[in-house]
Amino acid sequence: MQATIVDLRYKMKEVLKALDRKEPVTIVYHGKEKGVIFPSGTRGGKYLKSADHPFYGSARTDGTDVTAQMEYLRGGRYRAL
Repeated sequence: MQATIVDLRYKMKEVLKALDRKEPVTIVYHGKEKGVIFPSGTRGGKYLKSADHPFYGSARTDGTDVTAQMEYLRGGRYRAL
């Protein structure tokens, strides 16, 4: 379902019925998509797995300092030189 800001204000009952049907509601403002409301208990499909996160496994004891590891992940200002 697509809903505008006006729909959220004046037709909230219809938006809630769509969520009860486990249907995601796309919020549209001036013709552009601003966000999506997902029903509770469902996954939006856009969540990362914890193993895909860049900090996954950073607590292992490989001997690197946390500051050095963060500098490596951030890239640093002069890294490309």
